[in-house]
Amino acid sequence: MVKITMVIEGMACGMCEAHINEAVRNAFQVKKVSSSHTKKQTVIIAEQDIQEKELKDVVAKTGYSVVSVSSEPYEKKGLFGILKR
Repeated sequence: MVKITMVIEGMACGMCEAHINEAVRNAFQVKKVSSSHTKKQTVIIAEQDIQEKELKDVVAKTGYSVVSVSSEPYEKKGLFGILKR
């Protein structure tokens, strides 16, 4: 699994967050996506990495701009994550 963090300019409210989350869910197979207009970021948890250009294209269609994209391996935390080891 991979955790992808995007810094996004232009989000101003909860509806902006929902708009980006919906666009990402419709374009890619993701486990989880959450956005924060106060942090200016969207975090995606997915089984496989998603190409940066594809992410930028989807977000651009919503009217927002991606400043940066970073990804890192993701390991589920908590009780169930510990039991899988």
